[in-house]
Amino acid sequence: MRGLEVRELECFLVLSEELHFGRTGERLYISQSRVSQLLRKLEGRIGTRLVERTSRRVRLTEFGEEFAASLRPAYDALAATVEQARTRARDGRSRMRIGFQGTIYAQVTRAITAFHDHYPDRRIDLVEIPLSDPFGAMRSGDVDAAVVMLPVDEPDLTLGMAFSEQHQYLAMSVHHPFARHTRLTAEDLARTSLIPLAEPAPGYWRRVYYPDTTPCGRPIPQEDGVHTLQEGLTRIAAGRGTMLLCGATAEYNLRPDITFAPVAGLPTSALGLIWPTDRETPHLRAFATAISDYWR
Repeated sequence: MRGLEVRELECFLVLSEELHFGRTGERLYISQSRVSQLLRKLEGRIGTRLVERTSRRVRLTEFGEEFAASLRPAYDALAATVEQARTRARDGRSRMRIGFQGTIYAQVTRAITAFHDHYPDRRIDLVEIPLSDPFGAMRSGDVDAAVVMLPVDEPDLTLGMAFSEQHQYLAMSVHHPFARHTRLTAEDLARTSLIPLAEPAPGYWRRVYYPDTTPCGRPIPQEDGVHTLQEGLTRIAAGRGTMLLCGATAEYNLRPDITFAPVAGLPTSALGLIWPTDRETPHLRAFATAISDYWR
């Protein structure tokens, strides 16, 4: 109904609980006469009495009881929607959600601390995103930016900065035939099987870290794909394939059932802080600068 006042509905619902005009006014911080005025307006809109009032008591009419029962869920849902919107708006002003894949490096956490010191009214929340889907969380709005492995060639995303360029290592079971090797070449990958990332990681991105041929064109056997780093490490420990990881990730994931060896002849690995181009903010740029300061 056009012109409907939420205050009238709120007043009626409180009155249906209190059954007392004075207590209703106290709860709503309005006068008793204002309660009566709001009730009369609502009854006029609906076209029937909702409340019967005598000198001794207040009670709902049969129609009023039915109306209150049907109105309460709708009013509660409306109030919850407004509160959720307020929370999102408040958090959107004070928080940034930064995604990361697999491992968050100490330099990034130090950059976060430095950012908080410089912008005490802002907060950075870290959110792990799937290794196999580096860009999906940004496009869905689940994170504002993400630290992902490069390259990034997406027209709707901005690379704020690149950092942590490192050699790639082969992660393998301690029982793998290469386990005693201290160094491997890209051609050696033809004699093992790689665990690739599952879709939807873009092809150009997967080819850097999960190539299907060596530089000389020899095919590299492929296992079934995984979505997360921990899935891959579990497969490796069980002897069900190998993975290419950067040196820092290998160092952060040392365990007795997996070993690592550097692989010569592969592109270096690097990280980048990226965000949707149309949602860039000065604070995202400031965070990129903070990371840069810790990676000089």
